[in-house]
Amino acid sequence: MTTTKTSLAELLAALGLRTTATQLDDLIARVTTHRWSATQILEHVVQLETDERARRGLERRLARARLGRFKPMADFDWAWPQKIDREAVESALRLDFIAQARNVVLVAPQGLGKTMIAQNIGHHAVLAGHSVHFVTASQLLLDLAGQDSARALDRRLRHYGSRTTVLIVDEIGYLSYDSRNADLLFQVVSRRHEKRSLVLTTNLAFRDWQTIFPNATSAVALIDRLIHHADLIAIEGDSYRLREAEQALKKKPVPKARPPKA
Repeated sequence: MTTTKTSLAELLAALGLRTTATQLDDLIARVTTHRWSATQILEHVVQLETDERARRGLERRLARARLGRFKPMADFDWAWPQKIDREAVESALRLDFIAQARNVVLVAPQGLGKTMIAQNIGHHAVLAGHSVHFVTASQLLLDLAGQDSARALDRRLRHYGSRTTVLIVDEIGYLSYDSRNADLLFQVVSRRHEKRSLVLTTNLAFRDWQTIFPNATSAVALIDRLIHHADLIAIEGDSYRLREAEQALKKKPVPKARPPKA
């Protein structure tokens, strides 16, 4: 059977071998030049499609993770915080917690890099093939509280509760919430408990969480479920962002004084 290159490319694309289809001319040239055997041709096609599907899968996972822009850990100044368990942070970055469905809780004042660390953990997880979703606490609770039916709420709870390997909830402690929001967060934590990992950042110690959920009866149970099988990483010190702002201000040139008018 004789097939033109155009129709062969169309057949390959129809079979889902789109990368091979787009690179067909180059493939034919390589086969002709190097006199590949049938086995070598098939091996090349398989590798080509496997690499491309891995690339597309990585792009999809990164898009779904919604990590946003962040600095890599290579830019993290380990010497700046007054207290930080570097070994625990690096263990989290190695994703040691995922296999046992453990949680990672980063507790630090504003400006010490807890969100940056959480985003890097998420990025490492995506690169390792895991599904990740990054969301602030306010976004999460606004989404859940805004569902207009019990079925819609259950669908969103399943999304946050079990459909991602690593759920990252950022910035708990900056706003206070009512009892309903506390109950919604408790449901997310409960659904993930001992099944899927949760990475959480907060600027408050757990003893101060009554300021976040002042009237919630589920607050104690929420904390208990969250820290059970969890790696707690406390960071202490002054704001890194404030230091950067002060350094930038010092580098800013001082405007020259204008000479007095005659």
